[in-house]
Amino acid sequence: MKEILYKLFEHQYLSREEARSVLQGIAEGRYNEAQTASLITVFLMRSISVDELCGFRDALLEMRLPVDLTDYKPIDIVGTGGDGKNTFNISTAACFTVAGAGYNVVKHGNYGATSVSGASNVMERHGVRFTTDIDRLRRSLDQCRVAYLHAPLFNPAMKAVAPVRRALAVRTFFNMLGPLVNPALPAYQLLGVYNLPLLRLYTYAYQEGATRFAVVHSLDGYDEISLTADFKVSTCEHEKIYSPRSLGFPLCPPQELEGGDTPEAAARIFDRVLEGTATEAQLNVVTVNAAFAIQVMRPEKSIETCVAEARESLLGGRARETFKRFVELNS
Repeated sequence: MKEILYKLFEHQYLSREEARSVLQGIAEGRYNEAQTASLITVFLMRSISVDELCGFRDALLEMRLPVDLTDYKPIDIVGTGGDGKNTFNISTAACFTVAGAGYNVVKHGNYGATSVSGASNVMERHGVRFTTDIDRLRRSLDQCRVAYLHAPLFNPAMKAVAPVRRALAVRTFFNMLGPLVNPALPAYQLLGVYNLPLLRLYTYAYQEGATRFAVVHSLDGYDEISLTADFKVSTCEHEKIYSPRSLGFPLCPPQELEGGDTPEAAARIFDRVLEGTATEAQLNVVTVNAAFAIQVMRPEKSIETCVAEARESLLGGRARETFKRFVELNS
């Protein structure tokens, strides 16, 4: 570690293999907390490179609890967090909307870190019990097209850095790794990021692998398609800026996307969305995120067609029935 730290202090970058090795060492407890904190601090003071991010990802994926769901060719919909907007659980609601439209979803999530409620908070509020049982996960996919992977159960290596992360109490590069280390290695992913440099970084990182992806960013700082402003979408083929109105959506008032002060409040909004009784803005933002996820899987479809599919799933009650069945199977 000493040599690695000297290299970083001299403003050099790690190779992909060096990054992989050092994160394995952290996870295996080969370094003390002061050394680990020093490493983390470097990446608070400068941007992480694509090779470093991919190397860290490689290490975590090698140490993960693997779960083979590749035959389902699922999608994951996730945001990096860190946008400071405290939105309700848009990505999670979009997942059930996509599943209700007939596509397989393997959601990788955790408790809220930069917002009041993360995906795992919503699941627990509804009585969902997290599992690593592959048979239960497959049964859930077979019967409702959704499986949920609670991140701490599948990435035990992260436990080694938990005390340092808690002590530092600031956002670190480990937060950036969450979206990249879904243990099921989904065939498709829609990822929301909170600034344009991250959009480019993740685009380059995805291009190093086999995942078909779209990285999205609302230009006013949301890590999802918020409909509060124009938004950018980066895929395997292109980058494009959309306006809400070009897709038939009105601009969304930011206050209507807030998730409330407690996990209970966020869960109530989530329920109203799936019941179709939420505000127009809340329904629209879930619809548009689900639509772009569908287009990741079915690029031959126009975004207008994908919006129509997502809207029918949400407003036609199929997303609600999917979630109801998911809770029955996983409680």
